[in-house]
Amino acid sequence: MTVHFIGAGPGAADLITLRGRDLIAACPVCLYAGSLVPQALLSHCPPGARIVNTAPLSLDQIIAEIATAHAAGQDVARLHSGDLSVWSAMGEQLRRLRALNIPINVVPGVPSFAAAAAALQTELTLPGVAQSVVLTRTSGRASPMPEGEALTAFAATGATLAIHLSIHALDRVVTDLTPHYGADCPVAVVWRATWPDQRVIRSTLAAIQTEAQGIDRTALILVGPALAAEDFDDSRLYAGDYDRRYRPTGDNPRFPE
Repeated sequence: MTVHFIGAGPGAADLITLRGRDLIAACPVCLYAGSLVPQALLSHCPPGARIVNTAPLSLDQIIAEIATAHAAGQDVARLHSGDLSVWSAMGEQLRRLRALNIPINVVPGVPSFAAAAAALQTELTLPGVAQSVVLTRTSGRASPMPEGEALTAFAATGATLAIHLSIHALDRVVTDLTPHYGADCPVAVVWRATWPDQRVIRSTLAAIQTEAQGIDRTALILVGPALAAEDFDDSRLYAGDYDRRYRPTGDNPRFPE
C-alpha cells in the first residue's frame, strides 16, 4: 500500500502528468482538496473508488482516512492543487505518515506561477533584465512569514516576484514594492489561471489596486520589469557564433565533432 501525493495542476483538468493520471486510475481511494482541484480529474478514478473531499476535514481526519486505507491494503491518490513543493500543506501529512510507517510517493504537478506565466505568454527571466524568480507570499492567518523573508528584502534584488496567497493584501504589496521597482513597474494579476473563467489583468504598481478591484482570492501577483520588457538582448544560447556541445563553431571548438 502506498499514498501517492499527486500535483493536480493549477486548474485545467488536462494539466496533469501522465503518471499522475495513471495513478489516480489505479487507486481505489482518492482524497482531493475539493476547493481547488477540478472535479473533472475525479473522472480518472476507477469504478467504485472511495472519493473523499478533504476541504472540510482536519489534519487528524485526513490521516485517519489514509490509515483506514492502509489497514485495508488500499493505495491512496492524494490530490493537491498546483505542485506539491510549495504551499501544499503536504509536509505535515508526510511527517505523520512517516511516523506511522505508511509508504509515500510524490508526483510533481504544474505550479500556479508557471500557469500564470503561460497565460501571460511571458518568459519571467530575460537576458539583462531578470535572471531570478522569487516565489513568495505575505503573512497570513495560516502561516506567518519567517524573519528575513520580508517582501522588501526580495524586492531589493530586482528579480521577478511571483507573490502567492496575497491578493487580499494587494495594498501592502504595492506599498512595499514601489520604492524598489518604481510606480511604473509592470504588474500582472492572474485569477484562476487555466480555469475556464481565468482572468488576466496587466497593469503597473501605480494602477493595479484600482484595476484588480473585486478579486479577493485564488489569484497570483507577478511583478517585475520582465513582464513587459521588449528591449532585451537575445540569449547567447542560440547565437550563430556561440560554441556549444551540439553546435561546434569556429576553428577551435570546445567540443569538436
